Amino acid sequence: MNLNRYIMGLGLLLGGSALTACEKFLDVNNNPNNPVVSTPNFLLPGIISNGIQVQMFSALRTPYLSQYVVSRTVNSGGNDQYFLTNAQSTNTFNYSYFQAGGNIPVMQKAAQEEGSVYYVGAGKIMQAMILAHATDMLGDIPYSEAYQGGANFTPKYDSQESIYGVINQLCDEGAVEMSKPASANFRPLYTTAPSESGDILYKGDPGKWVRLAYALKARQAQHLTKKSTYNPTAVLALCDKAFTSSADDAQINFQVAVAPLSNTTNIFGVTRGNFGSATFSSNVVKYLNGTTFPGVVDPRFGVLVPTTSTGADPGRGTTTNLTPGSTLTDFYGGWYARDLGYFEAITYHEVKFIEAEAAFRANNLPRALAALREGIRAHMKKVSTGGTFTPPTVTFPLISDAQINAYLASAAVPQNEAQLTLRSIMEQKYIAMFLNPDAWSDLRRLDFDRTIYVNFLYPFYNGTSTGPLQGKYPRRLLPGATEVTVNPNAVAGLYAESGTALGNDNEYVTKPLWFDRP
Repeated sequence: MNLNRYIMGLGLLLGGSALTACEKFLDVNNNPNNPVVSTPNFLLPGIISNGIQVQMFSALRTPYLSQYVVSRTVNSGGNDQYFLTNAQSTNTFNYSYFQAGGNIPVMQKAAQEEGSVYYVGAGKIMQAMILAHATDMLGDIPYSEAYQGGANFTPKYDSQESIYGVINQLCDEGAVEMSKPASANFRPLYTTAPSESGDILYKGDPGKWVRLAYALKARQAQHLTKKSTYNPTAVLALCDKAFTSSADDAQINFQVAVAPLSNTTNIFGVTRGNFGSATFSSNVVKYLNGTTFPGVVDPRFGVLVPTTSTGADPGRGTTTNLTPGSTLTDFYGGWYARDLGYFEAITYHEVKFIEAEAAFRANNLPRALAALREGIRAHMKKVSTGGTFTPPTVTFPLISDAQINAYLASAAVPQNEAQLTLRSIMEQKYIAMFLNPDAWSDLRRLDFDRTIYVNFLYPFYNGTSTGPLQGKYPRRLLPGATEVTVNPNAVAGLYAESGTALGNDNEYVTKPLWFDRP
């Protein structure tokens, strides 16, 4: 993903101010090759790349909260021990509104003026994706007064309940636009879908955008399992219209570093170096190495996690998980840490696990079992390519169909409807959602239940205390540091809504969000 290339979409929004009497004279300085307005095909790439990067920045924190990774340092006082700060949330908020979301109204206006309905639709679906992630991480967020630039630096925060309604509306409206025939574009020049250069997500395929809208709606609807209004049958109907294979996955692929920056490589990769102090948690390693399922070694052991990894408990640290003769942690030996890997926003295998859980809750056990098995198979097939990658030099094994079939026939997977449980669905989803921030949403709505997530541990604190959260689990991120400074009244309202005294951050992060409450 070349962020330098796409950042031009942001610069094109800066525009010039009116010049009154001097305007004609100063026209001689206008460069026709450097326009101050733009067209949708130049704006959409930046919206996609920065919109998905909203989730990437959260993914620097949430894998510790979901216990995919932990710190290698004993009692580090870090994320794996639930020491959270406002600064950790800043990019999640800022990318939601400034780098990505703020450009969507501009793109949609330009698209409407030229009659490009597909770009209008893509903008609505991207805005829904950005808002969905931001609200699931932060809770109440701006929308009704957002995107006004300098006209309003202190927008009010809308309730998470209302934001969920907005997400559904935007997805529906975006799907309608994307489903229109090319003839709906009223200028002949724009009678095609977004080009490959303009649509870096789906290469101009409107059908995939429509399926993304329904996949996102299914994810958000499944978050509401605590609500009396939760309807598993409705979730299944959304799944029916969502992704049909891994080819539909909403993800961004990374590329080699573009000097002088390295931020075109994987957010999890060795070049970016974000996880140099991390190792894999004992939680995830036990699912793969035959501990949780005795005698069943997952074929993804050696792919997601090196087979030399033993894992560590949160807070206890380790001194063993370094590559011999280097400072590289074993984290960089995992499939998702390849420099030229990809970041998954929402995938086909996630949709199949959503379907499995919804069908289980609807007592449609045949469908639940079939969806569960397909979710496992789809994820294994996706990471089964094998090959050697650098840096560092890591060779990943090819997962064969025979290995996949053997795993599906093993004790790790229900073999019939009678064996199917919520645990069997959620632990397989947890494995396949590796490093994805939305795994934290599942943990929260299921209350970190140790009968479901059997390897999950509360962090260790030298045995002398229950840590900053006093034995509770984190249910939300803190407000971004910029909002604390620029929009303090709105931040004060967040604390009031949660029933927490302003400044009592450790209590604030333990308060369930709206989606996480009955």
